[in-house]
Amino acid sequence: MQTTTKDRYVTFKNIDCYENASMVLDAMCKLFESEPKSKNEFWARFMEMIPENYREVFSLGEHKDTLYQVCSNLFYIYDLFEEYDFEEGITAMELCELECC
Repeated sequence: MQTTTKDRYVTFKNIDCYENASMVLDAMCKLFESEPKSKNEFWARFMEMIPENYREVFSLGEHKDTLYQVCSNLFYIYDLFEEYDFEEGITAMELCELECC
């Protein structure tokens, strides 16, 4: 049996960074649905830059892609998840940061 090895520092081989970013966005959407007050104006504008079908389309026109948006707002997203003690989001963000950002 052959084991798949992830290779972040050299090639990103066997790492699906867009899936990792999508998991973070999924968690954000769940949080916004369960805690509507968490989606303030900052997050509303952030989500405007993310395609509705972000799992299939990674960028919206001229905007930066979803992975870029997640990684460049890393600390803000962590803060959001921590403020609402949203463990699913924290776990998704940790994986995305470790493997892709």
